[in-house]
Amino acid sequence: MNEYAVPAATEVEQDLNITDLLERQASENPANALFGRQLSPGEWTDVSAADFRADVMALAKGLIARGIGAEDRVAIMAATRYEWTLLDFAIWYAGAVTVPIYETSSPSQIAWIVEDSGVKLVFAESDSHAKAVDRAVTQEKLETVEHLLTIDGEDLDELRSAGAEVTDDEVDSRRSAANLDDLATIIYTSGTTGRPKGCELTHGNFAELSLNGIASLKEAININASTVLFIPLAHVFARFISVICVAAGARVGHTSDIKQLVDDLGTFKPTFLLAVPRVFEKIYNAAMMKAEGDGKGKIFQKAAQTSIDYSTAQQEGSAGLGLKLKHSLFDKLVYSKLRARMGGNVQYAVSGGSPLGARLGHFFHGIGLHVMEGYGLTETTAPITVNTPGATKIGTVGKPLPGCTVRIAEDGEILGKGVCVFRGYRNRPDLADDTFDSEGWYRTGDVGSLDSEGYLTITGRKKEILVTAAGKNVAPAQLEDQIRADAIVSQAIVVGDGRPFVAALVTLDAETLPAWLEQRDISPETPMSELITHQTIIDHIQSAIDKANDTVSRAESIRTFKLLEDDFTIASGHLTPSMKIRRADIMKDYAEVVEELYAEAAQARSGQS
Repeated sequence: MNEYAVPAATEVEQDLNITDLLERQASENPANALFGRQLSPGEWTDVSAADFRADVMALAKGLIARGIGAEDRVAIMAATRYEWTLLDFAIWYAGAVTVPIYETSSPSQIAWIVEDSGVKLVFAESDSHAKAVDRAVTQEKLETVEHLLTIDGEDLDELRSAGAEVTDDEVDSRRSAANLDDLATIIYTSGTTGRPKGCELTHGNFAELSLNGIASLKEAININASTVLFIPLAHVFARFISVICVAAGARVGHTSDIKQLVDDLGTFKPTFLLAVPRVFEKIYNAAMMKAEGDGKGKIFQKAAQTSIDYSTAQQEGSAGLGLKLKHSLFDKLVYSKLRARMGGNVQYAVSGGSPLGARLGHFFHGIGLHVMEGYGLTETTAPITVNTPGATKIGTVGKPLPGCTVRIAEDGEILGKGVCVFRGYRNRPDLADDTFDSEGWYRTGDVGSLDSEGYLTITGRKKEILVTAAGKNVAPAQLEDQIRADAIVSQAIVVGDGRPFVAALVTLDAETLPAWLEQRDISPETPMSELITHQTIIDHIQSAIDKANDTVSRAESIRTFKLLEDDFTIASGHLTPSMKIRRADIMKDYAEVVEELYAEAAQARSGQS
């Protein structure tokens, strides 16, 4: 199959916009808690739809009083927190356009986003963020910025006061002016190469996708559902979930401290989670390391395999009696404790950003957590396909959401159309032909396939396909995902373009490594420079690579690898803020390492001959 379409599940009127989703909640369910606001660790207070709308109105009035006009751009530079969504809606109620800036952005990145989008007012989380913005504005002499306000402190209260004379009718006129085709936000892609591009997403992209998405996701996202957002709201993934939760009336909490996440889940008790695959890998690895530390490693391994077998059997038809009994036993011994660590009420999880992999998908499904893995990009307002509660095939990224269509081009590239697809890149009409084909299909740059039922499987990035010297095409993502699943691996990048064979660069996980070392009588204080040459670790990584190689042909398999002393991070410039690998930057910065790796391999072969 090369194309699969799912008709829209609901007809959306042309004059509707994102603010109407909140208006409906405030009108139909004014007392319903849309948010849980954390006042102190473990203490949450509910914010009703009516109260949230009232504060949104007050802040929107303040923005209007400060001179923010229709379609003016307002930036938010902050960690994931309640005020992020509050300000997002206030900006829309004022008739303006939100421009997210990652809190980790450098002054030069801030300057580019502010200049390219023409930002008029910036909300910065703290004084340190405000200083970064001020530095960017001053150094680049950006004249569009008229106001710089901080979220921490008194600025928001002063903004509320400033709007006291603005009428409700003025705000209502502003907020209702936009329709489905009007610009809602400009999200700058974190960019694995080059300068970030501003994706122009409309009110229709968010509102239509949310209303259609609810039709497929209503078992997981509804008025009785709740979640804790902890991934950046500057990223389209969390932003879409924030909007769809308002549309559905689901309760949302926020936390920006990952170290506090487990405790926050325990007190908030969400019914579903939103995470990237790396988070699920860390949950699994942490549980495994704890079991090994308690002397129960073999029990955990058996429990994990039973969970995978049970989920696989269910997907293929049904589990046998013996497997059901084993699963029931491990549910009491292991699975129930894992669910408790996630708050005890979690039934669903939405995974996106990169492939989760069938192994982890089956593991979590087997312990009682339905992972709804999906696929999308900033340009598709996050999801274009999702494994929904009523239609799931683990190992795929699901079928298109209602109102969306996926096509596979002749060269294997995934193309998309529908309510989720953006209107183009800001100030880049020169990219139109590269972005859309002659029929208006968005070129995702990813490669994949559709099965006979319309489920999409991702193979890798079109531009990241490696071609060895022998002409063999290799998709690095499949191997990299397998290697990263190991408990002590942080990142892996497969190399081999134009080379005689495939190799890999691997970094170690500083969080899980100490416990792993202690269990093997290796001092956790051992410097990383020594650990990367330690034979025990080298042998372990080789075993992880051997497992990955079992999933591909010999021509695609990794023949050698090198452990790196330094990890790939956002700060080092090797990961995007959404934790994607900047492959081109890594290949540039580690060019000498790659050369040495192949030279050593060639020398070793010549020594054997």
